[in-house]
Parts: sequence; structure tokens; C-alpha cells
Amino acid sequence: MLESMFERLIELLPSFLAVLVVLTVHEFAHAFVAYRCGDPTPKWNGRLSLNPMRHFDLMGLICFTLVGFGWAKPVPINPYNFKHYRRGLGLTASAGVIVNFLCAFLFYPFVLLIANYLNLSNVFFEMLFLFVLLLYSYSLSFCVFNLLPLEPLDGFRIVEAVNRKRGPVFRFLQANGRWILLGLILESFICGIFVDLGVYQMEWFDILGWIMQFATKYVGFPILAFWGWIFGTPVSELWGLLLW
Repeated sequence: MLESMFERLIELLPSFLAVLVVLTVHEFAHAFVAYRCGDPTPKWNGRLSLNPMRHFDLMGLICFTLVGFGWAKPVPINPYNFKHYRRGLGLTASAGVIVNFLCAFLFYPFVLLIANYLNLSNVFFEMLFLFVLLLYSYSLSFCVFNLLPLEPLDGFRIVEAVNRKRGPVFRFLQANGRWILLGLILESFICGIFVDLGVYQMEWFDILGWIMQFATKYVGFPILAFWGWIFGTPVSELWGLLLW
């Protein structure tokens, strides 16, 4: 029992710490870009900060730590303060996902360095490797996940920026986006339980799982290809490392 709890802690602690970093950087990027575009609202609300406590939504944090998908508190903005309304709204909405992709690019070489030069049978190095690997994979998955056009995600803000029409579909996604997200996360969690019990067919019904695979295999392919070329490692081997 104690050994099982210890193994679970080894998995949850790096996951929680990785979430702290990924969410904080993501939200800070929104606040910084909005401020640079002329809106002081994020600064007035204390969001122009790298303090994780300023950004977390409790439910989103729990979901992210347990399932690998979640959200933070949206950064409050007043787009009418922007020097250029559409440009400011579009740049602010896309800032988080762009920074997440850049972070994934910067984190991945550390994954390779730790895997190649440290002894992963050591518990500390194992946790360090998992932490850095999750920094990479969470950055990518959060990047792709946030492009879903559901309130309160960035994809919805991007739609809002490029389309001023407020039709029934827009209003539905605005009113029910958070509930749809919770439903998707719950569905992914349930599928994961069945897979752990040996019902591997449930992987086919894990919608967010497919999004994670898309993020790591396809959105992350340029990152793997570049660092694989630098380290002289085939991309096929790097994909295997992600399944460690």
C-alpha cells in the first residue's frame, strides 16, 4: 500500500509542478500582450505577474493535474482600451498558445539531456525527467486544447476577435462552453479508468486523448524533428521517449 502511494506521489508531484509552470506562463503571456497593446486592466487586476496564485481556477487546476487538460482564470481585459481593437484582441487571445508552443520547443532538449545523461533508476532523477517531460507535453496539449472554440478557452476569444457577429452558435458556446469542457474531461477520466482496468477499446472514445495524441505527434513534430537533428536521434525514437 505504502509503495503504491509513493509511486502515485512520484507521478502527481511532477504533474502538479508542471501545471504550475505551464498555466502561469500562459496567463502571464495574455496579460503582458494586452498591457503592451494599451489595456492596463490586467495590471490593475494583478494578473501581470508570474505568481501562480494570481492565475489559477481551482477546478481547472484539479482537472489539469489529474487528467492533463484544464484551464486557468481568464485574464480580464477591456478591448476598447487597445490601440487597435481587432489587432489587440487577436494578439492577446493568441499570445498564450504561441508562448506554450515556444516553451515546448525550449523544454524538449532538456528532456533529451536528462534521458541521455542521467540515471533514471534514481528516484530524484526519475521525478526530474517526468517533470521536464510533462512541461513539454503539457505545453503542447494546453496549446492545442486552448484552441477549442469554447468559453473560457483562447479559441473562443480568437473567434470573438475575428467575428463580431453574436449568433445563436456563439451564444450557445459562450453560455455552455465550461460545461462542455467539464463533460469532455469527465469522459476522458472515465475512459482512462476503463483502460487501466484492461478495457483498452475505451481509448477509441477518449476525445481529449485524441487531442493529446494530435498535439504530441503532429503539432510537436517540428520540435522533435529539429532537436532530433541537433542530437542525431531519429524522430521515431523520440516518439517512443514520449511514451516512457
